[in-house]
Amino acid sequence: MTLQKEFDPKDYSLRQLQLEAARVISTMPATNDNIYIFNKESRHNSQGWYIAAITWYVKEYGGLPSEAGPGKDIKFVYEQEE
Repeated sequence: MTLQKEFDPKDYSLRQLQLEAARVISTMPATNDNIYIFNKESRHNSQGWYIAAITWYVKEYGGLPSEAGPGKDIKFVYEQEE
């Protein structure tokens, strides 16, 4: 049984949400179906899209992309939090 970390978007800055969501999409095939998963949750609202992507990932892998599953191995060229 995988222990699932609670994800509360209010605990993260916009930049942190962007970085975590970038890890999510970097770990999945770039298909219309995969992107649609998050678009249906939050159309025309980028913050909502980030939150939907991260929430899906936490349910799938049991933790934030930077801490669990394939997302933890993603390295960014520029990762500085502002």
